[in-house]
Order: sequence, then structure tokens, then C-alpha cells
Amino acid sequence: MMLPPNMANKGPSYGMSREVQSKIEKKYDEELEERLVEWIIVQCGPDVGRPDRGRLGFQVWLKNGVILSKLVNSLYPDGSKPVKVPENPPSMVFKQMEQVAQFLKAAEDYGVIKTDMFQTVDLFEGKDMAAVQRTLMALGSLAVTKNDGHYRGDPNWFMKKAQEHKREFTESQLQEGKHVIGLQMGTNRGASQAGMTGYGRPRQIIS
Repeated sequence: MMLPPNMANKGPSYGMSREVQSKIEKKYDEELEERLVEWIIVQCGPDVGRPDRGRLGFQVWLKNGVILSKLVNSLYPDGSKPVKVPENPPSMVFKQMEQVAQFLKAAEDYGVIKTDMFQTVDLFEGKDMAAVQRTLMALGSLAVTKNDGHYRGDPNWFMKKAQEHKREFTESQLQEGKHVIGLQMGTNRGASQAGMTGYGRPRQIIS
């Protein structure tokens, strides 16, 4: 039976399915894409062009690593740009991947933490474009937080990194935090050993 066209692409809408959950966790965000595209153009200048809308367009735009390299370079003063950008965009796959890897290294040196970094294949094979967005968001947040004159664009596009919040914890609060974790570890250890027999002792089978 053919579904009417307006229903054909709507899946069943039941509660919080696993699929919905994973979309929330890993979702490629089209609104975020718009913000990131605007920022990259403002930050690098109009010669980087503009991608087609959507995940694929965004991937194709960034895939050879040149725009990403220009982006991270734009956050540094002249004379200390971390990534060499070739005159002509690389066409060979390994050169493109190398360019992306250079961007990732420079982003990490800039301060993006490992858990916010995408892997080259996430971008190159489009495996996880949400991770690419996460890296760019982290980079933008750092640039706004550093406030060293190299960030261009609206500072409200990114949330400042919460560096300043660290100072708000008192020593006793930090100690309390350690204590809570310690307790949890303790209870986990107790729980995992329950019901285990010692090594070498036969298990009792009650018939």
C-alpha cells in the first residue's frame, strides 16, 4: 500500500526511542551549521565561498582541510600561523587528510580538548559531522573566551568557556567532591565482589 506523500517520510512517532535518543546525542544540527558557516566566512573572509546547505554541503566545503586551516590560522597573529596552507587546494586524498590532520593538531594546540576533537574520518568519510561541529564550536568558544583581538564575528555565537567558574569552588567544596567520588568507587567495588566465590573454591550447586 502506498502512503500519501506527506506521510511517506514520517517515521512512527513513539516516545523517546533509541533512535531519537542517539539523534539528540549525536545530531548534526542545521541551525548550528548556519552559525558556523557565518562565523567561518566572517573569520576567514569571503574568498572561502559558501557551502550548499545541509550536512553533505558542509562536509564537501571543509573536506580538503584548507578552510579549516585558514580558520585556525586566523586566530593567530601574523607571523605565527600554525598551519601551512597550500596555494592550490590539495586534490590527492592523502594530502587532503594530511591538511585536516594539521588543522586538528593546531586546534588542540590552541586549547580544544581531546574529547571535543573529531577524527579525520569523521569529516573525510562523513562518519560523524556532528563531531566536526562540536570541534568548531569548541574552537569558537575558546576564541571568544581568549578575547585576544583575533576573534571576528558576534561573540554571542559561542558560549564562553567556563574558565572563570573554576575559581568559584572553595577548597572544602573540592574536598567534598573528592569524597563523593571516593564513596561511589567504594560502593561499586563492594557490589561487584558480592556473590563471587574465592579463586579455587568450587561453586556450590544446590540441587
